[in-house]
Amino acid sequence: MARSKKVENEHTARSLSPAAPIVIAPEDREVIKVNNANVTELKNACDDAVKRYLSRPELFNQIHLHTDVRLGLGWTSVFVAGGTAFYGYKFDFKKSKPVVWMGLILYFFLTLVQSLYAYFIEGEIVYVGKRKTFSRRIMSERIMLTSRTIPAKASTPPCYNLSISYVRSASNGKSLLAKGKTQRVEDYNAFFDEEGNMDQERFEKWVGELVEEAMEGKQS
Repeated sequence: MARSKKVENEHTARSLSPAAPIVIAPEDREVIKVNNANVTELKNACDDAVKRYLSRPELFNQIHLHTDVRLGLGWTSVFVAGGTAFYGYKFDFKKSKPVVWMGLILYFFLTLVQSLYAYFIEGEIVYVGKRKTFSRRIMSERIMLTSRTIPAKASTPPCYNLSISYVRSASNGKSLLAKGKTQRVEDYNAFFDEEGNMDQERFEKWVGELVEEAMEGKQS
């Protein structure tokens, strides 16, 4: 029985693996060019490439919870600021003073919550995705990727550190079928040429291999 379950999991991991290359002609790709001297641009380009790669129809559906929360808090603070300014403009200073103070306090509170959420909850998360598949039974998969830049040292250039957590379950999450956690570090120079052009095909292959390892239940 245990062997049968193991064989099923291995078969499922292979059948759902994103590692199979999807050929995209160079002329069909949008050219991505960054400033090699700007580490933030390098990281953002890699993060965006991760999202495009994993959000393909045959792979995962991206969960936008963190983005939605930050946007919600941001827009709410904007409306509060606008409403407070309008109220202060329409009424005289003495009458509007309490409302303006409340508006200012609420605005700074929302801004603080947004910053704390981005730092402590969202953190280094780049992508969260999920999908449902069927292989003898309905399964749910969830994948989360985080990234960060490892600063340059005397003998090494700045590097891109990508970590992946993957869980596959059944019965609405009650039955754990597989989980994996992998990470890999690579020089930005491996994905960008001297002019800052990104080798998207090479980067996608690198990400695909790492995702496949996580889906196979590897820990690294």
